[in-house]
Amino acid sequence: MVTIRSTSVQLYSAVEANSLLKCSGSMAGKEMKNRGGKCLKEVHTVTEALKSIYQEKLLPLEKYYDFSDFHSSSLEDADFDNKPMILVVGQCSTGKTTFIRYLLEQEYPGSRIGPEPTTDSFTAIMHGEIEGIIHGNALTVDPNKPFRKLSSFGTTFLNRFQCVHLPNRVLESISIIDTPGILSVAKRKMSRGYDFPAVIHWFAEHVDRIILLCDAHKLEISDEFSHTIMALRGNEDKLRVVLNKADMVDSQELMRVYGALMWSLGKVFSTPEVLRVYVGSFWSSPMRMTDNRKLFEQEEEDLFADIQNLPRNSALRKLNDLVKRARLVRAHAYIISSLKEEMPLVFCREKKKRDLIYDLPIIYSRIQQRYRISPGDFPDCAKMQERLMSHDFKFKAFKPKLLAGLDELLNTDIAKLMPLLSQEEEETADQLLVQGGPFLGSQMGPFIVGNPFNHYGSNGESDHVSNVEWVVLKDKPKYDEIFYNLSPHEGKLSGSKVKGWMMSTHLPSSVLGRIWKLADVDRDGMLDDEEFALAGHLIEVKLEGFGLPHELPAQLVPPSKRQRKNSGTEIRDNND
Repeated sequence: MVTIRSTSVQLYSAVEANSLLKCSGSMAGKEMKNRGGKCLKEVHTVTEALKSIYQEKLLPLEKYYDFSDFHSSSLEDADFDNKPMILVVGQCSTGKTTFIRYLLEQEYPGSRIGPEPTTDSFTAIMHGEIEGIIHGNALTVDPNKPFRKLSSFGTTFLNRFQCVHLPNRVLESISIIDTPGILSVAKRKMSRGYDFPAVIHWFAEHVDRIILLCDAHKLEISDEFSHTIMALRGNEDKLRVVLNKADMVDSQELMRVYGALMWSLGKVFSTPEVLRVYVGSFWSSPMRMTDNRKLFEQEEEDLFADIQNLPRNSALRKLNDLVKRARLVRAHAYIISSLKEEMPLVFCREKKKRDLIYDLPIIYSRIQQRYRISPGDFPDCAKMQERLMSHDFKFKAFKPKLLAGLDELLNTDIAKLMPLLSQEEEETADQLLVQGGPFLGSQMGPFIVGNPFNHYGSNGESDHVSNVEWVVLKDKPKYDEIFYNLSPHEGKLSGSKVKGWMMSTHLPSSVLGRIWKLADVDRDGMLDDEEFALAGHLIEVKLEGFGLPHELPAQLVPPSKRQRKNSGTEIRDNND
């Protein structure tokens, strides 16, 4: 058996080498083909190469050995072409929807926030020029969306699945998946009507980042929470744990909460490695307790920097996932081939089937030793046994040619893509960053450039907007009193003088940074009395629970800054 396979591999390699030589020697401008697909030299992006490799060498093997019957469904072009996705999961009332609103700096259609479970659907929030909602049944037949395979979870799930299109700058680079709250212990007997952990597992395999939100006041691990975390296994590299609402406890209590959370997660994940937990309060409301403000801001900066780099690392993540999938397919092929060899043709098939399923751990061990495959490449033995119980065991025989192509993929093709990957990263180093919202062009997370919270300097002068009445005028006397008490120099206050007063409002620094950006209309890094009054007005607006404008409207532009006339221009709070 081993001799036959070795000879087949050598013969296959010789045929492949001849094919590649013909492909590379073809005339310029002529379409080069390799077994019906593109040569690697033809492709211009890593994504194109991954699609070509998958369709030529991995997909035939998946179909031949019924891979989708036991593991995830086959990949489509949309799975390679889609933007990086973030999956936000957590128990009820841990701030999932508020976290998303904090990222987008606006609400999305259908979002609801409350103390009890309010999000009852899976919602894919994606970029679109026109705001709208696409419901699950229509969404799973759209070839341009990576959700077609979700139809296998049934109508009950599809009725709880939707896609929201939103004209938001953050969504130009990433997409976000909001999820229903994980049920608490008291509600564990409730049925959703679909396999919630299985849906979470599907999304975990297809997204670039998983944000697991925990509440400082809700650290109990319910049954569904445990099952959900188990569904995330195999994707720990994508996982980021966030201890949210940390401003609601003091320093001593926060230390205890953090320790309890680490202990609880350690039990569920059953790994010796310590998870990275980000501590903070991810909303734009004033902090309740400011003892740990600096810590929260540093944690927020780290998390947002990680999210901001997702588009840059997207190709690498897809390559990594394809390699992980290829290793699983290889192990699956050897498992199915071994079962095929052991099964009798006619008699005693049911008894032999039960024996083989029971002896599956032994079969795993034998394959690992015979083909020198790492145990980490194999699927979970218990889950594989469960799926084999319902299978008819009509498997196909071992096919060396397909396995040889898979070995070439892992050993040669992926290595050839690394130079192209490095070239893409160098060419798009400054372009592939999430922009907009709290990611205002800064490489230091959410702290925008050109403000006293992260000083950058002057960024130009404003243009005249219109001659409408200034809405801040009626409150200017009270702001003037504060302004002159701060001892302005030559009629202006520096950022260092204004910073203390602004931070006394307990608003997050990312919010105060946006307010400074809007208020510093002439972009000189300082505030005069009108700009200071404008900053005070915007702070009051935020404290009253309203959102900040993305652009400074005409009625908010100070009168003295309306001298340079440029009709229709508005002052933006970010750099376009």
